[in-house]
Amino acid sequence: MSHERYEMVVGLEVHVQLKTRTKAFCGCSTDFGAAPNVNTCPVCLALPGALPVLNEHAVELATRAALGLGCKIDPVSVFARKNYFYPDLPKGYQISQFDQPLATGGSVVIGKDGQGTDIQVGITRLHMEEDAGKSIHDRYPGATAIDLNRAGVPLIEIVSEPDIRTAADAGAYLRTLKQILQYLDVSDVSMEEGSLRVDANISVRPPGQSKLGTKTEVKNMNSFSAVEKALEAEFTRQCALLAAGGKVQQQTLLWDGAREAVRPSRTKEGSHDYRYFPEPDLRPLMLDQKWIDHKRGDLPELPAARKARLSQEYGILPIEIEQLTATPAVADYFEAVARASRDGKGAYNWVMGEVIAATRASGEEIGHFKVRPADLAQLLNLVRDGTISHTAAKRVFARMVETGQQAAQVAADEGLLQVGDESAIATWVDEVLDENPEEAKRYLSGEKKLQGVLVGLVMKKSKGRADPKRVNQLLSARGG
Repeated sequence: MSHERYEMVVGLEVHVQLKTRTKAFCGCSTDFGAAPNVNTCPVCLALPGALPVLNEHAVELATRAALGLGCKIDPVSVFARKNYFYPDLPKGYQISQFDQPLATGGSVVIGKDGQGTDIQVGITRLHMEEDAGKSIHDRYPGATAIDLNRAGVPLIEIVSEPDIRTAADAGAYLRTLKQILQYLDVSDVSMEEGSLRVDANISVRPPGQSKLGTKTEVKNMNSFSAVEKALEAEFTRQCALLAAGGKVQQQTLLWDGAREAVRPSRTKEGSHDYRYFPEPDLRPLMLDQKWIDHKRGDLPELPAARKARLSQEYGILPIEIEQLTATPAVADYFEAVARASRDGKGAYNWVMGEVIAATRASGEEIGHFKVRPADLAQLLNLVRDGTISHTAAKRVFARMVETGQQAAQVAADEGLLQVGDESAIATWVDEVLDENPEEAKRYLSGEKKLQGVLVGLVMKKSKGRADPKRVNQLLSARGG
């Protein structure tokens, strides 16, 4: 097959909306979902005489992202005008950065190879820019609507080196990058809301060749799986074209998810086509080295470091750690429960079981979940101490979700505190034996396998309150 004669070479451009309340160069809101064109002003509408003013918080978040990715911050960066016409770009140019970006270098580790060596994807640059508006093609028959709420929203663009060789590695890079940005708390990174968007540059070449082939750029991908499918489809197309003696044309392609195919959009521009020049209304961005060092010191614990620490502190399996650290909110909740209960394994089981199921059912964020970590830890401690049974704990948890009450209070109110009193348990055992004479006769005659059945019946009669260890002991005594 032609696939075997070529290798895939991919570089990704990831546009990330920064988590600011206002836009990059004006005071308009960045809230998602507002009515069309209400979050606009003379600056983001490019009315004559309007001047941009740089959002300081956007600079802080962009710097934080760059430092978290291991990039080198340039103390002096320059905003530029990227000139092109598009209906949702009112100025006719985009304020971006060109030859003097905010940051360069850095890398993302996406896994390990067969020898246990880290697989790294290099980062070429990270720069700041503003977003364009949004064209809406499917609302009105025969017409395109323009919503300029997004125009001027602050972005960072993260450009990778062409280090990616498979569609699966592209997906791994994007998922890892998204997780790092979540831990840094610089963006909502929601592809559904457009706060994370991906353009993929792809070329092919014979294995072992160092020279890059002619690249195409694929856009319009709304999920990481769509990126992987689009790369596979474009790789297949380019391989078949070269195998037939054709040439790859540098162009921009759109991914058609319904047909799972790429289609041409326009001939790909080079940087000279955009006629970059320094933005005359904005001075160079100058960052003090002490300020940069202070921001580096404020970085949180990132996913790789947190995974290593959780493995050491709680002894849970690698796959369990991956689940717990998928988002910082879940990891924070787990750690709070594990510390308070001194039971890492139990905390994992409850968080990834009942807690995640309950939050998914209610649509709540785990950070606002009604059952607080300290309350869940109390429930785990009640089970460990034998105060309530594991079965009763499920009922207690369900009531905690409904009421927000503490575990001990719910257990007491519901009559679920475990009974260790031997006379009470003996009464339940006698009642079960009297109510099930056939099973009792066989058990007392030596059919020991029935003991588990009888224990279950006693626990049911006691509504889970009987101490199962004492039940087993009393039944063993009855059976001789």
